[in-house]
Amino acid sequence: MATRLSEEEETVVQQFLEAVNNERVKQHRAPVLWNTAIKFLMARKFDLKRACELFFAHEATREREDLQFVDPSDRQLQREINTEKFTVLPGRDRSGAALALFIARLHHPPQTTHQIVLKGLIYQLDAALESYDTQRNGLVFVYDMTDSKYANFDYDLSIKILSLLKGAYPARLKRVLIVTAPLWFKAPFKILRLFVKEKLRDRVYTVNLNELSQYVPREFLPKALGGNQASVHPVWLQLCRQVASGLQPDMDSYFITPKVSNVSRGSCSSVTQSYSSDTDPHISDLDSESSKDTVHEKHNHEDREKEKGDADDVTLEKDKDDVIANKKRKSSTARRNSESRKRTSELAMFDDSQRDVQSEELPRKKRPLSSGSNILDDSIHMPESTGLTIEQLVEHVRTVKKKGLFNEYAHIRMEPHAGTFNHSRARHNLPKNRYTDVLCYDHSRVILPLTDGDPSSDYINANYVDGYMQKNAYICTQGPLPKTFVDFWQMVWHQQCLVIVMTTRTIERQRMKCGQYWPNEEHTDEQFEEFIVYNNSIQSFKNYTVTKLILHNTNTGESREITHLQFTSWPDYGVPPATGFLDFLFHVRDVQETATKTLGSSWSGHPLGPPIIVHCSAGIGRTGTFATIDISLRRLEDISTVDIPATVRRIRSQRAFSIQMPDQYVFCHLGIIEHAMRTGLIKEIEPLILDDSDSESE
Repeated sequence: MATRLSEEEETVVQQFLEAVNNERVKQHRAPVLWNTAIKFLMARKFDLKRACELFFAHEATREREDLQFVDPSDRQLQREINTEKFTVLPGRDRSGAALALFIARLHHPPQTTHQIVLKGLIYQLDAALESYDTQRNGLVFVYDMTDSKYANFDYDLSIKILSLLKGAYPARLKRVLIVTAPLWFKAPFKILRLFVKEKLRDRVYTVNLNELSQYVPREFLPKALGGNQASVHPVWLQLCRQVASGLQPDMDSYFITPKVSNVSRGSCSSVTQSYSSDTDPHISDLDSESSKDTVHEKHNHEDREKEKGDADDVTLEKDKDDVIANKKRKSSTARRNSESRKRTSELAMFDDSQRDVQSEELPRKKRPLSSGSNILDDSIHMPESTGLTIEQLVEHVRTVKKKGLFNEYAHIRMEPHAGTFNHSRARHNLPKNRYTDVLCYDHSRVILPLTDGDPSSDYINANYVDGYMQKNAYICTQGPLPKTFVDFWQMVWHQQCLVIVMTTRTIERQRMKCGQYWPNEEHTDEQFEEFIVYNNSIQSFKNYTVTKLILHNTNTGESREITHLQFTSWPDYGVPPATGFLDFLFHVRDVQETATKTLGSSWSGHPLGPPIIVHCSAGIGRTGTFATIDISLRRLEDISTVDIPATVRRIRSQRAFSIQMPDQYVFCHLGIIEHAMRTGLIKEIEPLILDDSDSESE
């Protein structure tokens, strides 16, 4: 390959070699050759300092991602490059840049690894850089999302590719073109734009097929992208094999210069600028509708979900303050995320995602325990000799009827509190409580990470509650307020929760019961400071709705799937149908089990997985009912007895006021009996006639 350098450029090459090879001698590594030095200097326009930084970043990245050695005969690599998901087109753009094409619909994450995909890119890009014109004029990366599905998209891989091309590979990345981005790409794109805006500034564009020809001559585009170029991928791979074998094919002969371009190398810069005008479809195109008003919540007429009826209502002025504060927070989200992104360096981003590209032979990084323990018997609900068999429970309910069960509940409710509420009552935390008299215990409260050293930032009205033989099986919490939406998603993230159980509607009897803290329409998203929540799908059942959410952390670049299950058949008065509630409960269990299995060896906590977040409005009535029945049924399955009074007392010792109304206490008994009949533990019995009295439930 002939290199045409000026005297000044040759001097810089010599300086680069001295600087880099001095370091390599200390590391007992082979010296860098002249032609390799030229590639790094070309990529940084012969800026010596930046070229040296690029070289060491490149070396570190290849070592970190295990890309030091690319074996052309490797079967996995051969299978990867033959998919043609990534190729280098035979033409150039009008500035002379080479055209790299990644076809998203051909990428199937379960069938390959990040390491193999990156090796496939490097294998072909190394060949493309054997062309002097490619070194000098750079590279355009076309990301074709035509007909792609969400299953084809890998956010972490996208970050790695962009990081590699911009900050750790000796190619001058001129432009990234995202073609026909689908609607579901909107939420991940919001995060990508935070990264690429900083790294690539105004060089990332979202375009449709008609606009693509503004950047790439049509004669060089594949037919699938509206061009005339037939696939020459086999020819391209043959050249790649020659380069990998140490041969020196004429790579410039592969690339065809656009017929309409008579631009000299000296004027390439001006041409590039002409295609970066403000009239171009920039990276913000997909975000034109991202600014949305938050849900307006007025809590002054909220239905009371508590034991005492004399607490002050939340005033209308307080609601207005909530809305205004939330709008201010949302309007400043981009600025905060940008500042946070600057603090999170590119290397930290690589470190965080490194485990995704480890080979199967290497142990996966363990997640920290969410509960601080994985001991099965570290719970307040354990197998005991006391309690009732299911037959004894039926007879007990028949005998005492509703009045007797109400009396049992009244005695439980009169028992003194099991702890203090100092944090809930602190002046700076009072506005975070939905109700002034529904507070959370200090000893079992969920503690959020401090933000900027602010001692008040660790509070959320939520408590750990044990399950049957499971420490911290649940997090029982209030329905989020607009001012606590961010706190709620921080809790979901830092407690590594996979399932959210909601046992209320947002509005009941024309009163707000819970804030709309998640996007409730498919393929829409909401941003809550560093978190973006994307609604991936909604599935409706008779008594409940299941929503698959994708939670993206813009600070770390990670994303997780969260399942939101909302029980919608709890009536305004009374209790829900037992069969519908049981169907819901066991669906929750199935979802939690499946989600925990997907964690594999990365989860080392309790076999039943991370805590399940359960909430209603106050987080005590329906929430306590859900936990009581779930715990009792697990005990029934294990030792064939239940002890509902003891179970309720223990739940209340961790989440104060749980089981808020007497009819909820009654429903716990009837729900367990219904389950026993459904599963054949007892024969069908005549309906239990208690009495005709009604009482209002949460």
